Amino acid sequence: MDPNAVAKAFVEHYYSTFDTNRGGLANLYQDGSMLTFEGQPFQGAQNIAAKLASLPFQQCQHTITTVDCQPSGPTGGMVVFVSGNLQLAGEQHALKFSQMFHLMPTPQGSFYVQNDIFRLNYA
Repeated sequence: MDPNAVAKAFVEHYYSTFDTNRGGLANLYQDGSMLTFEGQPFQGAQNIAAKLASLPFQQCQHTITTVDCQPSGPTGGMVVFVSGNLQLAGEQHALKFSQMFHLMPTPQGSFYVQNDIFRLNYA
């Protein structure tokens, strides 16, 4: 398994799902998963999905600039760091963001998000 290929596939899936069906992200998290969104912590798939659903915009488009990946730990996890732009519908300027995912393998051979940290980058 090539970690960079897994990271690239995960990032494409995550952001295309976020942009078209935000509710579909819930199955990427588990009860022990943690999201820190702009400094606010949320734990568990339900709370994370509720936070993402409550964001004050309906439509957006992510453009990914960089994806960096490192293997993490003896169980086959990986850390994925993403930077890019977030274009909100009706807004003239895109927002720059960074996001870190700690992916852990499942017994079925896929991955879930154990940790997720999101920050807007202000210039």
